[in-house]
Amino acid sequence: METKDILHTVKRIHMVGIGGSGMSPIAEILHARGYQLTGSDVNESDNIARLRSLRIPIFMEQKAENITGAELVVYTAAVSPANPELTAAKDKGIPLVERAQLLGMITRRYPNTIAVSGTHGKTTTTSMISQILLQAGMDPTLFIGGRLPLIEANGRAGSSDTMICEACEFKDHFLELSPAVSLILNIDADHLDYFGTLENIIHSFHRFAQMASRAVIANAEDTHTQKALEGVTKEIITFGYHPEYHWQARNVVMERGSFASYDLYHNGSFAAAISLGVPGAHNVLNSTAAAAAAHLCGANYAQIAEGLSSFHGAGRRFEFLGTHAGITVADDYAHHPTEISATLSAAKGMGYEKVWAVFQPFTYSRTARHLDGFAESLSLADRVIVSDIMGSREENTYGVSSQQITDRIPGALYLPTFEEITEYVASHASPGDLVLTMGGGDVYKCARMIVRKLEQK
Repeated sequence: METKDILHTVKRIHMVGIGGSGMSPIAEILHARGYQLTGSDVNESDNIARLRSLRIPIFMEQKAENITGAELVVYTAAVSPANPELTAAKDKGIPLVERAQLLGMITRRYPNTIAVSGTHGKTTTTSMISQILLQAGMDPTLFIGGRLPLIEANGRAGSSDTMICEACEFKDHFLELSPAVSLILNIDADHLDYFGTLENIIHSFHRFAQMASRAVIANAEDTHTQKALEGVTKEIITFGYHPEYHWQARNVVMERGSFASYDLYHNGSFAAAISLGVPGAHNVLNSTAAAAAAHLCGANYAQIAEGLSSFHGAGRRFEFLGTHAGITVADDYAHHPTEISATLSAAKGMGYEKVWAVFQPFTYSRTARHLDGFAESLSLADRVIVSDIMGSREENTYGVSSQQITDRIPGALYLPTFEEITEYVASHASPGDLVLTMGGGDVYKCARMIVRKLEQK
C-alpha cells in the first residue's frame, strides 16, 4: 500500500518502541490529533509513564497479538526486522512505516516547520525556541528529543501552522522532513558507523539545507557548517559573534561561573539584553540560533529575551535532580567527547568543591572510535567513574570495553553496574561536590539511585 499520505486514511496506529525519545513526542502529537494509539516497549521509562497517563495502552512484551486492530504500524530503526509485531504486520498486510518517515508526514502538515539540526545542541535549542513561542502566546506543534519542563512533555499538537521539530542526522533521518527553515547548529564527526566519513556527514547536511522552502539558519562560526552551505541556493541567515552576521552575540559575560549574559544584535542593531537560565558557554550560540528562529516565527525581541531567561533546561540536559547531604546530583545526555567537554567545562565553572563525572558509554562503535576523545574530555572532571557500555542496537564486534577508557585517565574507576557506582559515590562524595551522570543510554537511572541513597544518609 502507498504510505505517502497514509495519515489521512488511518485512525488506529500501533507504535513499536513507543517510549523512545523519537517516538514518544510523535505519540503525543497523534494522540492530541485524535488518533487511536497502542504501543509496545521493552523498558519502563518516564516517557512510558507519561503516555500511560494519557490512557494510551502500552504493552511491555512485544507479541504478534499486540497489533490487533491496527491500520498502521510504526517502528524505529532500532527494532529488529525479526520483531514479532513487525512480522505479524507483514503477514497481515498492515502498512509499516519507519518513525522518521512518519515524522516527515507530520511536518508536511505544517507549512512553517522549523527543523533544528546539528551534531550537538539540538534538544536544547529546539526547547529554547519552543519556550519562547509558548510564552509569547503562540500555539506551535512541538517535537523535542527531551522533556520540556514548561509542558512536562516532549511533544504537543498546536493549532497554528508552525511546528518546531528536532531534526536528527542519524541514518539521514532528517532528509525525510519537509522544513520551511533548516537550522544547522554545528557539524561534527558522529554516527560514523553509518556515514563512514566526515565528508559524507557534511554532504547530508548540505542536502538538508537545500530542502528548506523558506530559509537556512546557520552557524557562521562552524567551518563544517560553512562547507555544507557551499552551493546552497536558499536564503541563508547567519548567527555567531561577529558584526557581519545577521544575528550576533556581543559583550558576552559569564555570570555565577557558567551562566552567560550578552547583547543580542540583529542586522547590526541592538535587539535585546539576554541572560541565560542554562549554564555553559556553548549555549550562547544555541540561544542566538533560537532567537533567529523564533523571530522568523513572529516573536519580538522582548519575547525572545523573556523566553531565554526563563528556560532552565530540557530533561536530561544538565538537569539538576537535587542536593542531599550537601551533594548535588545532575544528569546530562552528553554522549560524544565534544558534548562531554562542554558540559564538564560548564560544571567546573560553577564553584563546586569537586565535579564527579559518572559516564555510561553509548554504543560500541562510538566508544571504539572515540576512546582517546572520551578520555581527554572526561579528564576535565575531578573524579571519573565509567560504567559498562550500553550497546543499544549493536553487538560488540569491536572488542571494546569501558576499562579502555579508564585506563587512559589517572585515578579513574571502572565500575560495571549502577549499583556499584551508587554505593561508591554515596560513600566517597563530600558536601559541596557535584555528581554529574552523563550518557545517551539509561544512566539517568543511576542518577536517581544516587539521589535516593543520599536521601537516606
